[in-house]
Amino acid sequence: MKLSRLCILVLALALILCAVPTSAQQRPADIESRINALLARMTLAEKLGQLQQLDGEGNGNFRPEHLDLIRKGLLGSTLNVRGAQRTNQLQHVAMEESRLKIPVLFGFDVIHGYRTIFPIPLAEASSWDPGLAERSASIAAQEARDAGVRWTFAPMLDIARDPRWGRITEGAGEDPYLASAFAGARVRGFQGTDYSAPQKILACAKHWVAYGAGEGGRDYNTTDLSENTLREIYFPPFKAAVDAGVGTVMSAFNDINGVPASANPFTLTRVLRNEWKFDGFVVSDYTSVKELINHGLAANDKDAARLALNAGVDMEMVSRLFNQHGPALLKEGQVSPATIDEAVRRILRIKFRLGLFDHPYTDEAREPNSLLKPESVSAAREIAGRSMVLLKNERQTLPLDKNIRSIAVIGPLADDRRAPLGWWAGDGREENTVTPLAGIRAKVSPQTKVGYAKGCEVKDSLTTGFPEAVALARESDVALVFVGESADMVGEAASRSSLDLPGRQMDLVKAIYETGKPTIVVLVNGRPPTIEWIVDNVPAILESWMGGSQAGNAIADIVFGDVNPGGKLPVTFPRTVGQVPIYYNHMNTGRPPEANNRYTSKYLDVPWTPLFPFGYGLSYTQFKITNLQLSAQSIPANGELQFRVQRLPVNGEVTVTVDVENVGKRAGDEVVQLYIRDVAASMTRPVKELKGFQRVTLQPGEKRRVEFVLTAAQLGFWNREMRFVVEPGEFKVMVGPNSEDLIETKFDVAGR
Repeated sequence: MKLSRLCILVLALALILCAVPTSAQQRPADIESRINALLARMTLAEKLGQLQQLDGEGNGNFRPEHLDLIRKGLLGSTLNVRGAQRTNQLQHVAMEESRLKIPVLFGFDVIHGYRTIFPIPLAEASSWDPGLAERSASIAAQEARDAGVRWTFAPMLDIARDPRWGRITEGAGEDPYLASAFAGARVRGFQGTDYSAPQKILACAKHWVAYGAGEGGRDYNTTDLSENTLREIYFPPFKAAVDAGVGTVMSAFNDINGVPASANPFTLTRVLRNEWKFDGFVVSDYTSVKELINHGLAANDKDAARLALNAGVDMEMVSRLFNQHGPALLKEGQVSPATIDEAVRRILRIKFRLGLFDHPYTDEAREPNSLLKPESVSAAREIAGRSMVLLKNERQTLPLDKNIRSIAVIGPLADDRRAPLGWWAGDGREENTVTPLAGIRAKVSPQTKVGYAKGCEVKDSLTTGFPEAVALARESDVALVFVGESADMVGEAASRSSLDLPGRQMDLVKAIYETGKPTIVVLVNGRPPTIEWIVDNVPAILESWMGGSQAGNAIADIVFGDVNPGGKLPVTFPRTVGQVPIYYNHMNTGRPPEANNRYTSKYLDVPWTPLFPFGYGLSYTQFKITNLQLSAQSIPANGELQFRVQRLPVNGEVTVTVDVENVGKRAGDEVVQLYIRDVAASMTRPVKELKGFQRVTLQPGEKRRVEFVLTAAQLGFWNREMRFVVEPGEFKVMVGPNSEDLIETKFDVAGR
């Protein structure tokens, strides 16, 4: 009897404990109550301190002033400070020596990996498999969290239609539908369903907004875009991130139609908060608040702080204008107390949701065993392989036989440990990079002779290494030439006026080709290059991108056939830089291009078509896509629709089905892509728009039925009154392996 009573008491106690929410499970009302209690106790200086983020050193160390600022409650967040011991040292000061014991939020650019580096985001988008991006972000989150980092400034969601822009490397390319799929996946990977969970971190959707549309592809530059273009092209990936629960958003550097993004009430307040109901906080990009003066919007530092705060920026990165001028702005009535309190409230809300108040420290014992775990390294290799794109493969040049007698590995990027990591490489280390040369040597049989010659540098004009490279190619059975860009030629502040291979790399390729030996070009790069001569002459081309820590092994997996390439381009490859901007989902003109009609929209000196279209990519096997069918030839329209949820109420929907068959001799992947065109509408519509895709794996001879569903969300657009509508009329439906090679049918949306 006593034992039974004891069991009942233990059970009751357990139920009570389960009913008490932890920081990760707190009800919103409980969090708001705790925020209110804190706000009531905070001085103005402490409030402004929460709005301040300062950077640490590049090596992860904090700066000496951070200790004193945190002790006084004047610093709410840092960036670049990392390592469990360092972050704990600062956090102990916050939690034990500051008056209010508000924890510090540690941020770092974990873009495509922390220590285990995955392919650059543009490469991952080439997989057309958002699940891979979710997986890599999840691994990156685990490594970063165990190193004391609780917040990443990722994912970057900027649509990029101009490959001259260096930061095209950080996004998912030119298409809003594909980019939206990857946006949601990356947010889920970093944050999960609860970013206070032990292996998750806070994500940040950046750069809000239209940063990728800068004039001339020049970084930080001006944008002039209609609201339709903003809503249809540049907003959707951010909406997908908000729908996925992203906790923070970063305001961009660029000017948008005369109002810089870091002081833009339309984007920061009307759209983000009022329309989309985002309740996290906005952090400015690095000194973008102070740069409002350079833009000519703000007259001075004080004016810049006023404009940014009132527009909706909550946390200021690196510059200190909120802190320095907040008291005067409040005293003069230029910023209201409610505005300051709301910014603080938003930041505290995220810190509570992140679990920082209850679990501020990092277990220092976890960090050494967390980084570069075998399963993480294996995932990096797999994801890199699935992200590469076979651009050309005449006469089945690839894959190579592992027992081939001799291979010449040539080029400035064949044994470069830094380039595969890309520009934002987290806390990645060059010593952990597998180069292409190392990957090839590890793959071939002991009898295979692998020779190496650099040939030239990436950038300079010297050709002194050509003779050695040519001689090596002549004495080998095949030549693999690795050319492209160095790591410092991509990323932030890396705009280029030319898309040609830099230095003498093209001349090196030509010299190797002229030996008459089978030549394979492998591109190591972060943007589409202009390589028309290579495409016209070299029999095999592999776009490997900047593939991360395991790039060399992944390249070898594909070159020797252990992995069948299945990636597709997420961005159009131009023939020449003069074609830029060139993207698949353009509007038609009144005079579409015609080869034999001078007075149509085209160039005199180059074809109007791209070198490679959006969605393009080959395989070692072949596929057929046939039997395109629709569930209905006509569906009823439902008039105006306010775009507030992902799946809109519809009076009808169309199911699209096709057969995809592997008609080759190898197992492989095909990406089945669905495009539509609204033929005639109240506003001109693109010639085609991606509205669905599926990557499928098929054995030789296997056929599969692939299904898509078109609803109002895919069929609608923003009209002249800025309402999301589905209009009556004819719609073309196109399905194929890329944006050009399509089979087609149509259906009608009937009038009401």
